[in-house]
Amino acid sequence: MGKLSDERLIYEILSVVEEIPEGRVATYGQIARLIGRERNARLIGTVLSRADYYGRYQCHRVVNHAGRLVPGWDEQAELLWREGVELKDACHVDLKRYLWDA
Repeated sequence: MGKLSDERLIYEILSVVEEIPEGRVATYGQIARLIGRERNARLIGTVLSRADYYGRYQCHRVVNHAGRLVPGWDEQAELLWREGVELKDACHVDLKRYLWDA
């Protein structure tokens, strides 16, 4: 992939992240499906880990397939709590309750 198509993909991912409403979460796999790259959930995580290079995005609203928060990112739980998202334990969001219906 060339630089231009890489940047296009990055902004495609970030534009989906921008659409996640306050008080909801999406999974890496869900975002991958929404951009037509069903098997690239890890790519979504990689892009989001560098999202601050591209602007301000609500990456705290993205969790793994089990609702697990990002390990080592302690602020994520606080940011979600401020939006009304309650955790079902110390590091998991209840996806049945808070998953974004894209």
